[in-house]
Amino acid sequence: MGNTKPWLSNYPKGVPHDVDISRYNSLNDFFSECFSKFKNRNVIEYLGCVLSYQDLDRHSKDFAAYLQSLALPPGSRIAIMLPNVLQYQISMIGILRAGYVVVNVNPQYTARELEYQLKDSGAQVLIVLENFAHVYASIADKVKLNKVVVTSLGEMIGLKGMFVDFAVKHIKRLVPAWYIADKEFFKNTLALGRRRVLTIPALNCDDVAFLQYTGGTTGISKGAILLHRNVLANVVQIDHWLEPALKRKQVDQLTFLCALPLYHIFALTACGLLGMRRGAKLLMVPNPRDISGFIKLLIKHPEINIFPAVNTLFNALLNHSLFSKVQLPNLLACIGGGMAIHKIVANRWHAATQSNIIEGYGLSETSPVATVNLPLNDEYTGHIGLPVPGTEVRILDENGSLVPFNIPGEICIRGPQVMAGYWNKPQESKNAITEDGFFRSGDIGVMDERGFTKIIDRKKDMILVSGFNVYPNELEEIISLLPGVLECAVVGEPNTETGEAVKVFVVKSDPSLTADAVTAHCKKELTNYKRPKSVVFRDNLPKNTVGKILRRELRNL
Repeated sequence: MGNTKPWLSNYPKGVPHDVDISRYNSLNDFFSECFSKFKNRNVIEYLGCVLSYQDLDRHSKDFAAYLQSLALPPGSRIAIMLPNVLQYQISMIGILRAGYVVVNVNPQYTARELEYQLKDSGAQVLIVLENFAHVYASIADKVKLNKVVVTSLGEMIGLKGMFVDFAVKHIKRLVPAWYIADKEFFKNTLALGRRRVLTIPALNCDDVAFLQYTGGTTGISKGAILLHRNVLANVVQIDHWLEPALKRKQVDQLTFLCALPLYHIFALTACGLLGMRRGAKLLMVPNPRDISGFIKLLIKHPEINIFPAVNTLFNALLNHSLFSKVQLPNLLACIGGGMAIHKIVANRWHAATQSNIIEGYGLSETSPVATVNLPLNDEYTGHIGLPVPGTEVRILDENGSLVPFNIPGEICIRGPQVMAGYWNKPQESKNAITEDGFFRSGDIGVMDERGFTKIIDRKKDMILVSGFNVYPNELEEIISLLPGVLECAVVGEPNTETGEAVKVFVVKSDPSLTADAVTAHCKKELTNYKRPKSVVFRDNLPKNTVGKILRRELRNL
């Protein structure tokens, strides 16, 4: 292939080839720097209420001191099961400042999914929104925790929050009944922590910061071990890369639109942490699925500068009748990640906003950003861009050898943002990372002579629903437990709203089994994005000579 780093000659002017995070011992130094530098600014706006950098500094220290009062050993895992509320940032930073490890949990998880993640991570504490407290309550006898911290949507926003919580509980009835014996309410933890002195932990960049759960390339949910240096490096990499776009206009304080959930690594790094590095204000979107409410927020905030999102969200906004009223004259960068950006969506977005979507690519295992399109692109490219500073991408064949330009192979990534491995899964870790440090993505792509990479297929049978990975093995195991199911196979099918949707083929052992019964079973056992959108009954499933079901033959049915 000759030049193994052809992308460097195509870097934007002023973007360095590498990153330097040597001034930080850990993310805690990063937070201290942000709080000192921007203490007089607001850091989050949520439901019309603001939290300052100074407030976030104080609250996160109080929460850290509270956690230390529980006498947990260093490196203990603390699970956060929260949507985008003020308490997420306070908890996440507080956990790290206490010297512990953040375990992000999808709030929509079923009891089975939550039980697995809590047990696998060995979490000692769970911070959960009261709307989902019943899920943990149902498995409390199976998963013993040191403490459960419960909070509400309005707990941290004063009088307005009281009205919000009343409506959520008593009008919308969105809080199922729950009982947890050993619990503490969030504001009480801050009050308790305020009475204690925080002990500054002796952390370094090789300590674990996050366990970010993902199916990886095999399907069994695994915790990607993200060290402090992995996440720090990726924040700095993205910052350097976007610099040409951000300096096009002088802005006193940047506003980042935070519509994607912060428990997802894309939003956490490219919005939550990058925003803090820039001294930005994070504008929280309480419910991005409420598109009309979302658009009203956009109309109210024309100052938005940075807008990270997935293809389906850009598309949903464009297809809503109210979007024609949105004016976003201050957009500097729209970042597309989590799934492929479709050309028609990119073109329509540019026509509507005069801002291009900068598509990037990455995985939980890469903290997440590995490659990004050029920040000043005005046209849709169809590729995933160039490796960010300090990152190498190689296209390897099945034997691990480098393939020529424009020849398909597996996309493999090496850089300071690549995870240390999978939590308690040494064999999986060994399989995922080559001896010379390249992470095997499981995606098939081609690289051209300029260093631009294009994804052409997925090595495994993963399904991508609204940016979330869905793995057929997990679903097939769950569906096969339903009485009346003889065999089943799960595939993805194109969907205009979510990119892909789950489709299940079922062979019955009980003729009375219905599609509604399959759907109800999945609703009980699987979070929403994993549930099949269509159920097809067949007399048999295609198989190879050794009896393996051939999913590829089902995708065209």
